[in-house]
Amino acid sequence: MKILLTGGNGMVGRNIRDHSLARSNELIAPRSTELDLTDTSATEDFVAALKPELIIHAAGRVGGIQANMANPVEFLVENLDMGRNIVMAARKADVPKLLNIGSSCMYPRAAPNPLEEASVLSGELEPTNEGYALAKVMTARLCDYVSRSSPNLAYKTLIPCNIFGIHDKFDPAVSHLLPAIIRKVDEALERGAPTVEIWGSGEARREFMFASDLADGIWTAAARFDDLPGTMNMGVGHDHSINDYYASVARVIGWHGSFTHDLSKPVGMQQKLVSTEKQRQFGWLPSTSLDEAISLTYTHFQSLKAGSQETHS
Repeated sequence: MKILLTGGNGMVGRNIRDHSLARSNELIAPRSTELDLTDTSATEDFVAALKPELIIHAAGRVGGIQANMANPVEFLVENLDMGRNIVMAARKADVPKLLNIGSSCMYPRAAPNPLEEASVLSGELEPTNEGYALAKVMTARLCDYVSRSSPNLAYKTLIPCNIFGIHDKFDPAVSHLLPAIIRKVDEALERGAPTVEIWGSGEARREFMFASDLADGIWTAAARFDDLPGTMNMGVGHDHSINDYYASVARVIGWHGSFTHDLSKPVGMQQKLVSTEKQRQFGWLPSTSLDEAISLTYTHFQSLKAGSQETHS
């Protein structure tokens, strides 16, 4: 297939490009300098000229709690513009298939776990990332509306759980939970620090999938697109407490200190575990264990750190 991949230089996009099936298809992944998705006319012109058979929309402004709380306008508007522009450009050009990558942030903060696809828009969103979540909900709904109003177009949404892995961001200003933990514990290991601070009690629970596994799931969805429901979660089927993740990282990288807790810090939703019922019926499950995924991600982080040190030496 001729496939247009947006966000090809983000973590999810780069894992999609690294997958073996990327070489079996004609995958076009323009940089933001080549395709500005916030520019409506430029997006329409690019899609019309390319005429892809499938669009995988993985682009977005992403970040952890700190970044979302500091930049709510940008997280809402930029993700809203990107989602609207690529979906409407696809519709205008009669692109038959679009696979929109959503986020578990789309679920209401008080929705019962495991989070079922039907509960989107059933309640108030988590305030710490509300802008990002609103944009993701809007794009998913737009895909649904296009599919319902145009029988020749099938625009579907995958809702992954939290993702980490190769090509992740480790800068504390923008990183998500697990890469932030890896960096903090690594720094403690280097300094010989006896303690590492955890935001909140550490009892909040999160579900994390290795980004390479998500890429495999996305390629499976692309290959079996007609079997795919209109909206489907992608998860690992179980979660861990934040304290568990800190302990796992410490064990994998060999730091033997202890943890303290700052109860004044925000922690977001108390639990965010997606239902994998539809995913199991579809017939796909991730394959990488948590410890293996942390180890591979830590090796990637160390290579980035080594490269940075060489650059500054």
